[in-house]
Amino acid sequence: MRTKPITSATSASATPDHPAAYFLTRLATVAFCILLFSTSGGAADQSTSCGGSLKISQVAQLLFGRGLKDGAELTEGDWSGFVARELTPRFPKGFTVIDSVGQWQNAQGAVTHQTSKVVEIALPGDSDDSAKLDAVVDAYKLQFHQKSVGLIIAPACVRF
Repeated sequence: MRTKPITSATSASATPDHPAAYFLTRLATVAFCILLFSTSGGAADQSTSCGGSLKISQVAQLLFGRGLKDGAELTEGDWSGFVARELTPRFPKGFTVIDSVGQWQNAQGAVTHQTSKVVEIALPGDSDDSAKLDAVVDAYKLQFHQKSVGLIIAPACVRF
């Protein structure tokens, strides 16, 4: 009794010698790739459409903890000076400062609360927006001996 070697149906029949099977296999591959690439992005990759007079823009939120190493808290005067030196020159068209309370978990698992400031900026769309944000973050960390400053950038519909 003569036996045929075992091969997959796709490799045996989906060749240019079998046009219908070849066409269906190629079509399935193309459909899979379209599906993969059209759904692989996260929420940030999805297009945002704005209605009326709203325009799409990137909005940055900077999260500044006010706790200092010695257990003291950054004063309003120190904060105002930082805003005048670092934020206003880089984003002169404006931003919003919100007083808040933040929470984070340290390496030992303890949850810490501290007063903080949230700065929201509708970014102007300049090529150096990212560099300006990085400079603000770096300046705050250096001046007030902070380990980190939170930064969130997301698309939004804005109007002013």
